[in-house]
Amino acid sequence: MAQFELPEPQPDPLLQLIGRYRADTRSNKIDLGVGVYKDNQNNTPVLAAVKEAEATLHQQQQSKSYLGLTGDIEFVEALGELILPATSITIMGAQTPGGSGALRLAAELYNTAHPNGTLWIGLPTWPNHLPLTESTGVKTATFNYFDRGTQQLQFEAMLNAVNSADAGDAILLHGCCHNPTGADLSLQQWQQLAELIAQRSVIPIIDIAYHGLGTGLDQDLAATRLIAASCEQTLIAASCSKNFGLYRDRTGAVYMAAHNAKTASRAQAMFGQIARKIYSMPPDHGAAVVRMILHNGSLKKLWLDELDTMVNRINSLRTEMAKQSSYLEFVAHQHGMFSLLPLTPAQVNSLIDDHAVYLACDGRINVAGCQPEQIGQFVSALNEVGYSGIE
Repeated sequence: MAQFELPEPQPDPLLQLIGRYRADTRSNKIDLGVGVYKDNQNNTPVLAAVKEAEATLHQQQQSKSYLGLTGDIEFVEALGELILPATSITIMGAQTPGGSGALRLAAELYNTAHPNGTLWIGLPTWPNHLPLTESTGVKTATFNYFDRGTQQLQFEAMLNAVNSADAGDAILLHGCCHNPTGADLSLQQWQQLAELIAQRSVIPIIDIAYHGLGTGLDQDLAATRLIAASCEQTLIAASCSKNFGLYRDRTGAVYMAAHNAKTASRAQAMFGQIARKIYSMPPDHGAAVVRMILHNGSLKKLWLDELDTMVNRINSLRTEMAKQSSYLEFVAHQHGMFSLLPLTPAQVNSLIDDHAVYLACDGRINVAGCQPEQIGQFVSALNEVGYSGIE
């Protein structure tokens, strides 16, 4: 009988880290590894607005029938309006299984339209960006986005990459709260970048996964709105995992924002055709919850208030880390859940093994995973392993 000849699967480092943390019996362990928001009780909560919407959904939902290839269009429109309020730009899209599904559809659409194009990606980036996009057959090229040793953006390198790109190439952008560095462009830099992208006829693909967790919802969406206004066509991959706390419900959407309404409409139809070949229909529950929250004034206000609580907690942790260690001063000026510390692999291993401080192997920390009372322990552990800040 024929047997599958399969290579040994490579374990996912982050999933291994989660397993090690759970198995660790030390009472003083700190989880800065897994990329989920945590509150002051060390829980990843179900938001009150989500609970209320789910209760209403339970009472009112009449069917579990299919929604169609593009999913819950009222959800898609409501989230699209949140990202890009009504302007002369047309934004149309499809519901997807989380932000990863949105990125996959965006990359597939780009590859269909520009099979000879190159997708430019700044490094470091979310570890799944390259394998996810390259799995579609898209050719990729990279540039330096951030210097971990100095904690400085490499904006000139970013501009040089766009200048090196051919017309019809694409560039993947983090709309806000850069993962893994927390280092975002200033609005002035975004403006300069947008003008150059438009001038070079490069297509922006914006990954917007953490909006609302940086400095505020509108502030976090400012760059995406600026890029969409400047460029003829912009692909947007949106996630509701972080800002609605819907991690396991896999709720996202992909959009084409275009100055030509026909382009946006054709893209929406193509999203459905591409989805048919991959997963057919997206899951419904999370999208229905988000739609109900965004359509209900009191639920939306409750959600925005909860979002403010989340971002205030993250930013207060950043401020306190910088206050307790001059070596962490840069953390206070970064945004979102993550920062990338200039640690060696040996220092990371020592933090985990000797001090029960869990973080990703590249030195990425999830600021939101820290409790206020743990900051002192975290700083002491950094000192013990010889961490001395930026160059």
